[in-house]
Amino acid sequence: MTEIWASSWMQRTVFVVGGLLLGILVEVAVVARLKALAERTTFRWDDIIVGSIRGVTTVCLAAGGVYLALGVGPVDPFADTTVRRLLVVIVIASLVLATMRLVSGTVVALADRSAVTSPTLVVNVSRLVVGILGFFIILQNLDINITPLITALGIGGLAVALALQDTLGNLFAGIQIILSRQVRTGDYIRLASGEEGFVTDVKGRNTTIQTFPDGNLVVVPNSSLASSIVKNFTLPRTVLWVSVNVGVSYDSDLEHVEAVTLEVARQVLRDVEGGVLEKPPLVLFHAFGDSSIDFEVRMMVREFTSQGVVRHEFIKRLHRRFNEEGIQIPFPIRTLVFRSPLPVAAPGPATAVPAGDGGSLPL
Repeated sequence: MTEIWASSWMQRTVFVVGGLLLGILVEVAVVARLKALAERTTFRWDDIIVGSIRGVTTVCLAAGGVYLALGVGPVDPFADTTVRRLLVVIVIASLVLATMRLVSGTVVALADRSAVTSPTLVVNVSRLVVGILGFFIILQNLDINITPLITALGIGGLAVALALQDTLGNLFAGIQIILSRQVRTGDYIRLASGEEGFVTDVKGRNTTIQTFPDGNLVVVPNSSLASSIVKNFTLPRTVLWVSVNVGVSYDSDLEHVEAVTLEVARQVLRDVEGGVLEKPPLVLFHAFGDSSIDFEVRMMVREFTSQGVVRHEFIKRLHRRFNEEGIQIPFPIRTLVFRSPLPVAAPGPATAVPAGDGGSLPL
């Protein structure tokens, strides 16, 4: 029995299995508890740090067990060198993965606290940068000269850039959109082409917009968004004016009409969620219409989605109040004046229209 335990293969197996079991034990007993503790706190950075090392300790301790196993007994030099290099690659790759998680969590955390509220593109770019640096570090530890590789990538990059013009154009357009801070996640925008909705995310190739109120997704290439005329209903502030056009009879007392309209508008802004009373409503007469004196009512609402319910309630209440006050909203009426005699229809068995010297027909 002593000879079995003293054998090299048994010791190597103990080191390998022991390293793996120790890694699993640390993952379950330490990392899992740290994660539970981090979730109980309001501090966000501990969740990011604990989440980034998930699984890395198991890989590193298992690799350490294999490394110790190589020192037991005679080992073929080629196999020893190959396994050691493979361990280096595995450990560095696991650390690079942990760094990518840490960078991604940091970008998302900073994006929530800043104007960069479209983190997907930034997260992907940061992951790519960390991954490329990690790849070069692995090559250096494998004693591979990376200078020819960088030269080849530089020459090959020209061909790739020509082949991926649209993709790279959308990528840089997305970076420009994020850095300009003129279109952010959560903003309600309207494009010159007519598409409108809430910006949900800016990705490497496109920007997604969720329409209101149906909730469908519109995918817009970043280059099209960057070159389009965009109206942002959220910047520089979320509040905006809602306009309602109204017409009253020429016989109406305009002072009375204005007072009643403003009273109804104030009631609506006070009672309906989304109304803003800090800025009083306005009534602006602006035209002598064909059958009415036209005016515009302006009311301020908290955000774009509030204007529909405010306009809806205002029209209902104003119509009811005008009926109570005897204020008439006239139907369109147009009078046609004929300067020449009306044409006479041929007499028929039923009716005949006599000729006249001219006149007017109200319609």
